[in-house]
Amino acid sequence: MESIGNTWLWGSFCVVVAAMVAVDLFVVGGGRRHRVTFREAATWSVIWVMVSFLFAAGLWWYLDGAGGRARANEKTLEYVTGYLIEKSLAVDNVFVWLMLFSFFGIPLELQKRVLAFGVLGAILMRTVMIFAGAWLIAEFHWVLYLFGAFLLFTGVKMWWFADAKPDLANNPLLKWLRRRLKVTDELQGERFFVRLEGVRHAT
Repeated sequence: MESIGNTWLWGSFCVVVAAMVAVDLFVVGGGRRHRVTFREAATWSVIWVMVSFLFAAGLWWYLDGAGGRARANEKTLEYVTGYLIEKSLAVDNVFVWLMLFSFFGIPLELQKRVLAFGVLGAILMRTVMIFAGAWLIAEFHWVLYLFGAFLLFTGVKMWWFADAKPDLANNPLLKWLRRRLKVTDELQGERFFVRLEGVRHAT
């Protein structure tokens, strides 16, 4: 697959993403704990969409000068298509987060902080998995078939249990974490970990 990536493009992309994360963590709402209103959420959603399309415009401008109008149109359309697909798929994640917040009783004023660190963790995990997956496919081509089989299995499982409500109380991962981590009975403000009687607890 031909790539248009170079140091300048990757650097620009990373700077834009880092700036967006910093603004979301330290600027939105004054960087303090607060309840996010519908108006505030809608306003910042529009701003982030505009930033994404401004990046697309910058990408088109760069490729138009470096590779011609046809190449700029093609690659920018690919970027916008991928962005819109990811944006639409992210709607499912909203319902997952709402379910988790409800199950763990996360108050509204703390949800933004939890969500922000959750998204950062997802970005890091995706980055590691993308590079690890690319390396595995390059070194062992047959791994591609394993990935395909796993995706098919996951898709069938999601379809088969589409109407089933997730039982978080009996989730294997949560049960495993609770057996190995000391967890407080109630939240401790914005802190994820606290020390009680000299012992570190997760909140």
